[in-house]
Amino acid sequence: MIQFFYEHHKFFDELRDTMMEERRKRQLNNLGRLFALLDKLYPEIVQLRRYFHQYPELSFQEVETPKYIAAFHTKLGHEVQTNVGGRGVVAKLKGGKPGKTIALRADFDALPIQEERDVPYRSKVPGVMHACGHDGHTAQLLGLAKALNEMKEELHGTVVFIHQHAEEVPPGGAIDMINDGCLDGVDVIFGAHLWATDPFGTVLTKPGPLMAAADKFEIEIQGQGGHGGSPHTTKDAIVIGSQLVLNLQQIVSRRINPQDPAVISIGSFEAVNAFNVIADRAKLTGTVRTFNENTRLFIEKEIDRIARGTCFSADAMYQYTYSRGYPTLINDEKMAEYIMNVAKQAPGVTEVQLAEPHMGAEDFSYYLQHVPGAFFFVGAADPEWDIAYPHHHPKFSFDERAMLVAAKVLGAAVLNYEK
Repeated sequence: MIQFFYEHHKFFDELRDTMMEERRKRQLNNLGRLFALLDKLYPEIVQLRRYFHQYPELSFQEVETPKYIAAFHTKLGHEVQTNVGGRGVVAKLKGGKPGKTIALRADFDALPIQEERDVPYRSKVPGVMHACGHDGHTAQLLGLAKALNEMKEELHGTVVFIHQHAEEVPPGGAIDMINDGCLDGVDVIFGAHLWATDPFGTVLTKPGPLMAAADKFEIEIQGQGGHGGSPHTTKDAIVIGSQLVLNLQQIVSRRINPQDPAVISIGSFEAVNAFNVIADRAKLTGTVRTFNENTRLFIEKEIDRIARGTCFSADAMYQYTYSRGYPTLINDEKMAEYIMNVAKQAPGVTEVQLAEPHMGAEDFSYYLQHVPGAFFFVGAADPEWDIAYPHHHPKFSFDERAMLVAAKVLGAAVLNYEK
């Protein structure tokens, strides 16, 4: 009897091992096929990117870009929804085999920046350019959609392609697309950002908080103007504002734990007057970046307290407005580790790194509040460049080969996902 149970157990162990080995071989074969398809589609991906680059559209003003995206997916035979959450596009590819529903997201809005690069595909819209890589994000996702469509009979589950408008300007497009149902039925979501200041071939992400919450504040100081030669009869809004700028710097340096990342930056200081007039009004605007929600709330209150005290000491009035932007982007721990593992399978990836927390912000954070997933960076600095211009710079660009790397990592994430 003991011998029978031993042999019976051994038989099922061997059967299980055989099935797992066969499944692994199928996955490797499918990955190889996908990577080959993407290599073949790479010239088209570049062409798509350059087209979008020439015809950029600002946040919440996108008209032609979503039309182009919808037409591309419709031609592939995908189920397409337009005007999702305003100007977003959602396309679905149903695989030939049962499985989970995986969402992939790319943004497609541009920035109000005049391009300074002299390239054949430079922006044709004065004062508007793709200076953050969203043209590349859209092109790589469309290329991946076409490749996966070619092997849909072997595809398990459903892939949802979320093409999002208005990432650059809060409240952003993500929250409205979510409210309009773009995540209905989705089990997991992944997103990639081409990063022009990291070396080509690198993939970077981390479990937990990856990108900061980003808020905006405004402080309007109302003093009492007067003649520049009689300052003693005035309440100088410029002097009060200058003192306030200095006082605000003490919040992070003296009120926040040094191990808790936080930033307070004044972006503008407005007080326009004639040279011999003391200003009665000044306006400060700035941004707050945090990872901890309690720290976020604390800084919001501290700015008000310091503004009140500074203005009180000068016998001036003030108005304070604090506007919350995107929340902290927090990767699901398992999904971040999953991306780091599958990235190692993608040709073109030379190194997978644990990212440092980034003080930039992304409304991909809203998706991660609803379903598990991960966001990651793909290095896109051309090794031959002398200068890798940062994002939002008028000379911004990226190594177009990084689009192929990003598409392969996202594709590997789709084909390998089982749980």
